[in-house]
Amino acid sequence: MDCGVPIKRPVAGVAMGLVTDGTKHAILSDIQGLEDHLGDMDFKVAGTSDGITALQMDIKISGLDMNIMSQALEQARVGRMEILDSMLATIAAPRTELSKFAPRMLTIKVDPEKIGAIIGKGGATIRGLEEEFEVSVDIQDDGTVFVAGVDGLKAEAALERIHALSHDPEPGEIFTGKVVRITDFGVFVELTPGQDGMVHISQLATEHLQKVEDAVRMGDEVMVMVTDVSSEGKIRLSRRAVLEGWSLDEARAQDSARKPSGGPRGGNGGDRRGGGDRRGGGGGDRNRGPRR
Repeated sequence: MDCGVPIKRPVAGVAMGLVTDGTKHAILSDIQGLEDHLGDMDFKVAGTSDGITALQMDIKISGLDMNIMSQALEQARVGRMEILDSMLATIAAPRTELSKFAPRMLTIKVDPEKIGAIIGKGGATIRGLEEEFEVSVDIQDDGTVFVAGVDGLKAEAALERIHALSHDPEPGEIFTGKVVRITDFGVFVELTPGQDGMVHISQLATEHLQKVEDAVRMGDEVMVMVTDVSSEGKIRLSRRAVLEGWSLDEARAQDSARKPSGGPRGGNGGDRRGGGDRRGGGGGDRNRGPRR
C-alpha cells in the first residue's frame, strides 16, 4: 500500500500454536521459534476483514479435535482483526502513485529494425545497459522490449536509454551527448552509439567564440537541441538553444542568422545540410576581374 500498489483490501496473517498433553491444551497466538519447535502445532492463518485467504499447518500429533480447530480459527480471527486495525490506522488506502523505489516491469515497442542498435555488437550494448542500470532486458522479435528492475528510477532510466537508441531524432528534441570530434567550424556530438550530429561554432555558447575549445573539449557531455535532420539523415544541433531556452523556431532563426554567406567557416558549417554555402559569394564573381 505504501508503494502505491492497488489492492482491493489489506491482508494480515498470524501464526497459531498448540501445546497439549492429550487431555489439556493451550492455543497460542503469534508463536515464536521456540514455541514452534517445542509445541504441537504451527497453524498460519491469513486473510482480510471479509474472511480467510490462505492456510498452512504443521502438526506433531496424530490429529486435532474439531473444537480445538474452531477455537484456533476464532483466536486467529481476533488477532488478524487487531493487526488489520493497526495497519489501517497507519495507512488507510494504497498511495495514489507508485513509489519511485518500487520494482518495475516496464515495456516499450520499438521498430524491429532497431533491435540491433539496442543489442549492439556481440551484445555489448544490451549488456552495458543491464550492468549500468541493474536491470534485466528482454527483446521480442516483434520489437517489444521488457525492462525489469528492483530500483524503479534505474528501470525508468534504462527505458529512456532504449528509447533513445531506437528512436530517430526529430527537430526540437533535446539530448545529452558526448563530444566525439572537434573541427575548426564546430563539434560532433554523439547522441546515441553510432549516431552523432554537428554543432556549429556559432551555436556552442551564448558568447562569440574564437575557437571551439573555448567552450568544450573532447569527451565533454553537453545538452543540445536537434534543429534539423536532412534527407540523408545528417543531424544539425544547437547547444546555444538549450542555454538560451529557445524554441525550435527561435533556434532555427538564430542559427540561420549567424551563418556567414561565404568564406571557409560558413562553407564548412553548411556542408552538413547542403552545398549552397560552399561557393562563397557566387560563381559570377569569378569573371569580373583578376583573382585576389
